[in-house]
Amino acid sequence: MIADLIYDVGLHKGEDAAFYLKKGFKVLGIEANPDLVQHCRSRFRNEVANGRLRIIEGAIAAESEGPAITFYRNSDSVLSTINKDRAERSQKLGHKSECIVLPRIDVLDVYRSCGVPYFLKIDVEGADHLVLEGLKKQPNRPRYISIESDKVDFDEVEAQLGLLRDLGYRKFKAVQQQRIPGSQVKTKALDGSSVAHVFEGGASGPFGEDLGNDWLDFDGIVRRYRSIFRDYRYFGDDSLLAKSPVLALPFKAVYKLCTGQRGSLPGWYDTHAGL
Repeated sequence: MIADLIYDVGLHKGEDAAFYLKKGFKVLGIEANPDLVQHCRSRFRNEVANGRLRIIEGAIAAESEGPAITFYRNSDSVLSTINKDRAERSQKLGHKSECIVLPRIDVLDVYRSCGVPYFLKIDVEGADHLVLEGLKKQPNRPRYISIESDKVDFDEVEAQLGLLRDLGYRKFKAVQQQRIPGSQVKTKALDGSSVAHVFEGGASGPFGEDLGNDWLDFDGIVRRYRSIFRDYRYFGDDSLLAKSPVLALPFKAVYKLCTGQRGSLPGWYDTHAGL
């Protein structure tokens, strides 16, 4: 494990990389969307020039897909994916995609050539499990991992948690992402200096011991996600309440009042795991 390295897998517009760089880490960003790659090369031109940020362009996919992969570039960039089913799900919600062809990234090659990072952030719609699976063949593990959890299939979330457990992770947190934009963290950089950071829209937020609340064990995080999925059942995109013009507004108003929830309900979650 390389103690001063973070992988930002799903670099997007650099919302998370900005925080990691401020904390003094070197960052390896992986991004499929060519427009976002260009954006980040411009935004972080100094960090790219001095080697603190390296950007790998392409789409993570299984070796069986061959050297090139179809990428569904969504009108809402956070929904872009290599997964056709996810693209069609987004289409039903009004977010159209265009197909482009990108070079395939083999995550095993990245681990071998760049090393295993201290923290691994994973947010690549439809390919998250490949990034985790690649760790099975590495002698070391990241100290911390964060990964976006599914909102539709509880079995998929449970399988993801099981894979993290098999990789050696024993403490977990489910972090509500709707509340991250505009929130602030006060922490320490690698050199011990103080860092204050306000998270911009699209950021994943703090990681590791900068997260609030206690860590849960495996059984605890499974119970937590069962509760979260009950919220999805009542308030999620495909719930009866969400589709009801009569019931949706009063129920959502009460829920927000009781929970302090901001934005759309019930939001979405990242799973954080630590060794």
